[in-house]
Amino acid sequence: MLTRKHSIEGKHPFGKAAELFDALDADAAMKLAMVAGDVTLVLDETGLIVDTAFDPSEFPGFEGWEGTNWIDTVTVESRPKVMEMLAAARRGEVQHWRQVNHSTRDGDVPIRYAVLNVNGGSHRIAIGRDLREASKMQQRLLQVQQSLERDYVRMRQLDARYRMMFENSGEAVVIVESANLKIKEANAAAHALLGARAGSLPGKKLSGFVDKASRGELQSAVGAALVSDRAPPVTVTLAKGGAAMSAALSGFTQDRGQFLFVRLTALGDQAAAAPDNPALELIDQMPDGFVIANSNLEVVSANTAFIELVQAPNLDTVRGKSLSNWIGRPGIDLDLIEGQIDQYGAARNVSTVVRAGDDLEGEPVELSAVRSGAQGGLFAFVLRPIGRRLRDLPPGSQDMPRSVEQLTDLVGRMPLKEIVRESTDLIERLCIEAALQYTSDNRASAAEILGLSRQSLYSKLHRHGLGNLPGEGE
Repeated sequence: MLTRKHSIEGKHPFGKAAELFDALDADAAMKLAMVAGDVTLVLDETGLIVDTAFDPSEFPGFEGWEGTNWIDTVTVESRPKVMEMLAAARRGEVQHWRQVNHSTRDGDVPIRYAVLNVNGGSHRIAIGRDLREASKMQQRLLQVQQSLERDYVRMRQLDARYRMMFENSGEAVVIVESANLKIKEANAAAHALLGARAGSLPGKKLSGFVDKASRGELQSAVGAALVSDRAPPVTVTLAKGGAAMSAALSGFTQDRGQFLFVRLTALGDQAAAAPDNPALELIDQMPDGFVIANSNLEVVSANTAFIELVQAPNLDTVRGKSLSNWIGRPGIDLDLIEGQIDQYGAARNVSTVVRAGDDLEGEPVELSAVRSGAQGGLFAFVLRPIGRRLRDLPPGSQDMPRSVEQLTDLVGRMPLKEIVRESTDLIERLCIEAALQYTSDNRASAAEILGLSRQSLYSKLHRHGLGNLPGEGE
């Protein structure tokens, strides 16, 4: 490839060349030739290499070229270029840089040469510059370009799949700017739900499709979605037609801007179906907790009593989560209950606990459960709290065994699991009684020597019927 860069053609010549260079000695000329290139070859008229100058550590395969024809040191495809440069030098033409490749034991070495006539045309100097670093840079640039092209193709494929899923989804979905609720994107279902013609929603404000009385609730939901990843859905009324719909909002950041992913669900059909199914209303009013779970024991639906039992704000915060977050010991009780259902078809009055928040001990409950259909069906659980009822009973000889002999008398009348639980409660109560007696009923000191927090001690006192919490009974 011809290049005019660094060629002498077109450059303004030295104005005082005769004065400055007339007395140039051989040593200075040699240094100029060596500085001008990484590899310098002195050739005769036939192209035979008379002398060389290079760094042996940088070009280990270039030794012993003196007496060798230049054309014999290059690769086959570079020989025409060498012949052209030598022919141009014989004609006295201005030389441009040409790239040739030298064959060495370590591989081909790319060198860019320019040939100059010296000594009245009897010799020629081939000044060469190493192109290996430039070649490596070109290789890296090519790799980066290929990587970018692959990523671009992958992104286009992902975008195409996203578009197909977004547009064909049966759920109405819109993406809006959080600052002004301007719609950026909306699928076909959203256009149909909001009563807009196809493609007309982008650029309009979502609040414009909501009744004025519901805009405050929508704005509150926007603020909740931006600060929490569990913002509950809100019910709003459409400005056109007055239909009710549920709006679930999720916030995300993109291109240094905040956006909202809004899922819209019409509530008209659900409200109309409610009177036709009174069982759902009765289950929701049950005093006992009722929860339906899928085959993975993840919550599908639950009544108000269960939501209160686990101290959740609403059903949406528990839906889709594993029951092991609240019921029994994780990975133990639910597995045993599921085994009973598989073996006997149901689980009846199983003693376990329901945990809420950071409570590690939990609330004692009796649990019954059944499964609909065979493997893969839904589970239904009924949870009846019994802890409060037992704690309200006055202490007596029948409440809890008072000695090891009384515990051993329970063998045969109670399962081992229940006996172990009773023994644990017995030891705990005896230790608390001893601590209170040792501290003359000073609860703060008793909690300290037992290694408990004061609130935890109060809870255990209340559970064992050893005393009321501060303020109770007043």
